[in-house]
Amino acid sequence: MRYLVDAMRIGFLRAPTGTRFARLDGSRAFALSDAPWRGGRETGETWAWSEADLGCPVQPSKIVCIGRNYAAHARELGHEIPSEPLIFLKPPSALTGPGDAVRLPPESVRVEHEAELAVVLGKRAKSVAKADALSHVLGYSCACDVTARDLQKKDVQFTRAKGFDTFCPVGPWIETELDPAAAQVRCRVDGKTKQDGSTAQMIFDVPTVIAYVSRMMTLEPGDVILTGTPEGVGPLVAGNALEVEISGVGVLKLRVEA
Repeated sequence: MRYLVDAMRIGFLRAPTGTRFARLDGSRAFALSDAPWRGGRETGETWAWSEADLGCPVQPSKIVCIGRNYAAHARELGHEIPSEPLIFLKPPSALTGPGDAVRLPPESVRVEHEAELAVVLGKRAKSVAKADALSHVLGYSCACDVTARDLQKKDVQFTRAKGFDTFCPVGPWIETELDPAAAQVRCRVDGKTKQDGSTAQMIFDVPTVIAYVSRMMTLEPGDVILTGTPEGVGPLVAGNALEVEISGVGVLKLRVEA
């Protein structure tokens, strides 16, 4: 059973009466009283929206990430394939949204892109069974696990390398209906495709990841899981135009600044 019965596209965007969550249907936005994972319902307010109005569509208590979840990516970094999901966290302060800038910190000389499918929880998940895991999902979005690779190698752990402000872009919206086992994950830098993989190549699929993580920590409504990146990660430099595309979701467009 799905968390939401009807397919919806949910955005967080500027409206005539302020910034709010809304159901997006073509060029019209239908205001929600709150985030859908907090029980938001349509208010009756509607308006025409544009891409420039979109903001980051998630407000999680935590961002749980799965490392080395594609075998080819693990190999390209010289790592062994993990025998169980490799978990790390990004702080919510790293979030940014569509059209925003990924800012390159002076502490790093090698910042890289990692395109990923983002999973947004719709209801609390604690020690859930794999068979029930998807019933806890609200929807899916595009994400980039931006990484200071030189600091990751230096620190031998992920917190600093993954946690800078703007290092977790998510968007452009949340799609509530998607087959998470059959989505293409692509990254383009200045229009050139750098990553092109499929979630079918994941070592640990989305239900497995949710069930596993929920054994260690309670996943709250609105929490986000980044599910790993396919091979082809590479450097970003100031001035780059960065795009993450998930088939069935859309394209997250960003820029890179010093």
